[in-house]
Amino acid sequence: MAAVRAAIHHGLRTRVRRPFVLGICGAQGSGKTTLARHIVRSCEAEGIAAATLSLDDLYLTRKQREELAVSVHPLLRTRGVPGTHDTELGLRLLASMERGEAVVLPRFDKAADDRLPESAWNVVPAGCELLVLEGWCVGARPQEAVELSVPINALERREDPDGAWRRHVNDALAGDYQRLFARIDCLVLLAAPGFEAVFDWRMQQEAELRNRSAPDAPGLMNADGIARFIQHYERLTRHILAEMPARADITVRLDMGRGVVALEGNTNIR
Repeated sequence: MAAVRAAIHHGLRTRVRRPFVLGICGAQGSGKTTLARHIVRSCEAEGIAAATLSLDDLYLTRKQREELAVSVHPLLRTRGVPGTHDTELGLRLLASMERGEAVVLPRFDKAADDRLPESAWNVVPAGCELLVLEGWCVGARPQEAVELSVPINALERREDPDGAWRRHVNDALAGDYQRLFARIDCLVLLAAPGFEAVFDWRMQQEAELRNRSAPDAPGLMNADGIARFIQHYERLTRHILAEMPARADITVRLDMGRGVVALEGNTNIR
């Protein structure tokens, strides 16, 4: 994508701090990972040392989320929302990369619903020039407290009637996530045509995951499981689609087939 490449080259020319961090935000199944891989391959072909870190790979372990489910709220057992990532790890990794050090980036196995052992993590050599940070809520900002009062779907009505879970998620997003996202030099939003697209896109992802996983993998879901799963993401996804286009450096409007229908914003680097 020409606009993204232009932003990267501009940033690499003008920014002293390394790595240059390109943030990619988008709903589940919007193509973030595919775009990130394409960018890294293109940069490496030009001799630019590049790496990608998915926010998904910073998920807390299953054991850690089980502990949160007991100590804070049962809905935190499910990976995804702010409060279920190891943001401290993300900040430490970025600090190491800024010092020019080699790092080992974590990996999360969605089929197993758990973090892979460190022996399976990705090594990024010293001197990384570009880091692509991608994830469904990368760059997101918290909602106002008043916006949390009314449940947005059946999951919130039935399983979070007093709003404790959504307040915890919002408070988490207002904390270390903002420190992590503040390090983004250029923010790209892959804007779904609406939350309605997410179920179909996530079902496609699940089919791909199932094809490369053991049939009894604990993280696999059927259609009903997917429908419930994405309700954990609905509130913040709708919030992102409403407020982020006005401040993203580049907004890529997608249709239901993930085709690009419009390109908004500019390549000015903050």
